[in-house]
Amino acid sequence: MLATVCSAALLGIDAVPVQVEVNTGESGVPNLILVGLPDAAVKESEDRVFSALSNSALRMPRTRTTINLAPGDLRKEGAIYDLPIALGILVATGQLVSEKLADYLVAGELSLSGATRPIKGGLAMAVLARESGKKAILLPPLAAQEAALVEGIAVYEIASLDQANRFLGEQIPLTPLLPPRAPATPLAVTESEPDFAEIKGQYALRRAVEVAVAGNHNLLMIGPPGSGKSMVAKRIPGIMPQPTLDEYLDILRIHSAAGQTIQSGLHFLQRPARAPHHTISDVGLLGGGTIPGPGEISLAHHGVLFLDELPEFKRSALEVLRQPLEDGRVQISRSAGKITLPCNFMLVAAMNPCPCGYLGDPKHECRCSPTQIQRYRARISGPLLDRIDLHIEAPALSIAELRNDRPGESSATIRQRIAAARQIQLTRFSAGHITANARMSVPQVKKYCTIDARLGDLLQQAMEQLSLSARAYERILKVARTIADLAGSERIEAPHLLEAIQYRSLDRNVFY
Repeated sequence: MLATVCSAALLGIDAVPVQVEVNTGESGVPNLILVGLPDAAVKESEDRVFSALSNSALRMPRTRTTINLAPGDLRKEGAIYDLPIALGILVATGQLVSEKLADYLVAGELSLSGATRPIKGGLAMAVLARESGKKAILLPPLAAQEAALVEGIAVYEIASLDQANRFLGEQIPLTPLLPPRAPATPLAVTESEPDFAEIKGQYALRRAVEVAVAGNHNLLMIGPPGSGKSMVAKRIPGIMPQPTLDEYLDILRIHSAAGQTIQSGLHFLQRPARAPHHTISDVGLLGGGTIPGPGEISLAHHGVLFLDELPEFKRSALEVLRQPLEDGRVQISRSAGKITLPCNFMLVAAMNPCPCGYLGDPKHECRCSPTQIQRYRARISGPLLDRIDLHIEAPALSIAELRNDRPGESSATIRQRIAAARQIQLTRFSAGHITANARMSVPQVKKYCTIDARLGDLLQQAMEQLSLSARAYERILKVARTIADLAGSERIEAPHLLEAIQYRSLDRNVFY
């Protein structure tokens, strides 16, 4: 008897349909044959499924059985086909009679006892089920909870093979999951989380960080060891505004496909913060693999990617960032297929001014030769530096500043100003698909970043003196627009433009 169960496979962060076909009663030696380009984990489904059937008091097939995962030219990986294979066997052997099975999309890993285990990609599978016209989707816990965020599809949480069998056989009722409730008010920074009030001094750096976060601009901090660069970077997630619902679903879809939500659960309305080590590979940063999946830049989508000790990263890994920083997406081509992954992230980088770290420090003597300094700085190419909007120095703190017990401005206060500026941008770009000034297109820059002739002459003079590129010209205007938003100004004024130009001065002073 032939049975068909609808399932799915992950390709990047999207799900594609897979038909699990089970045919029993074939002549020959009783055994199970699995075809359809399965990987090792899928091939091991036979042992897991047979044990789960036995421990659920269900009968295993006693004849030759063929299981086909269609389409046959798409490589299948993981253990997500255990539950649909088991249900297909039950239907093919006559142990389950269900007219509703064709209306469901099914995925899930089985333990030897028959209990289900979490799988990745639940959100993408729910989207596929809705687009395929299915009425519902059956998933294990955790995966079902994130899938419940998708509107227009009923999501059932399946705890075991026995429960799925009895539900489909209409022996027990199940209620579809309701979408998890998100907090109605912004999340407050708890006492255990880093707060900007703990930062001593560094007022210029704090201001640059506020401007960068308000417009989602890329930021480079340059300073000696112990100046607080990493300390500031760890507090940036605490001042980022809450994502919109669409942004949050994008974040969750990527982390679900990477299996991150299984490990850490759902974090409502929080932006991701990624900080990979400088030994990371190109594939780990960009994404890829035999079956392409998201890398660190995609996991930081709508959040922040912090690269500490920027020159210590491999040159090839840094250079692959150039196109994603410009386009907000990355295209990966592999033998298994071609995928496009979103990666609209805010880059925060930190570095020392020289190999020893003390160039320009009045309290420490730099031991680096000019050749060593030039070689160290040359690890960051001009095109990559050109894509970083704000460059800011973080000087070493004096003993008096370190001893000052007066707390600085808190993260909550800074976040309020940033949220107000982001709300202005959301209103400005309500008709489009962007939410921050950093992603403005050329026509939008011309429309929203207009300056009068006097400011135009001032900007031209700065461009000529600093030898800046045309890309830097647009980025200065975008940063100036963000500074004007923080000030509540409808137009870009001279102080806003001058501050934006100031953040490009390191193009000349440090790198050229």
